Amino acid sequence: MSDPMAALDSVDRRILEHLQTDGRLSNAELAEKVGLSASPCWRRVRALEEAGIIRGYVALLDAKAVGLPVNVFMSVSLTTQVQSALQRFEKAVQQRPEVMECYLMTGDSDYLLRIVVPDLEAYERFVMDFTRIAGIAQIRSSFALRPVKQGTALPMAHLG
Repeated sequence: MSDPMAALDSVDRRILEHLQTDGRLSNAELAEKVGLSASPCWRRVRALEEAGIIRGYVALLDAKAVGLPVNVFMSVSLTTQVQSALQRFEKAVQQRPEVMECYLMTGDSDYLLRIVVPDLEAYERFVMDFTRIAGIAQIRSSFALRPVKQGTALPMAHLG
C-alpha cells in the first residue's frame, strides 16, 4: 500500500476496529466477524501490518493491579527550544520507564508527560533525578485523582 489511508476499505476498517478491541482474536474469529474467509482475512491483516498501520500487539495491564496507582501529568518548560536542547531532552525521556507518554506541545510548556509510579516518594525520587536533565527551566505536576475515560482504540469513523 503506497498511501495506506487511501487503500483502506470498509473491511479493513472493521478489521482494525475488532483488533483494537481484542488483539487476541484468532484469524478465524476475525474473519467471521468481518465477513471474510480465513485466507483473505489473514492477507489483509498482513498488509495492514506491512503498511505500518498495525504497529504491533500488546497486553494492556491494570496499573493499579501491578502496583503503579499514581498517575502524574508533568508539564516541562525548557530554557531554550533549539533543536539540540529538544533532542537532548527527548533522548533523556526515552530512558525513563516511568514516562508512559511524552508530547511536544504548543502553549505554556514545551512538553507534557504522563508518568506512573507506585507512590509519592517514588515520584519525588523521579523528580529529583529527572531535573538533572540539562536545560529544564520549570516543571509543573498535576496528580490524577481517578481516570474518567481511558482508551487505546483509535476512532475509525472519519475513514467513512
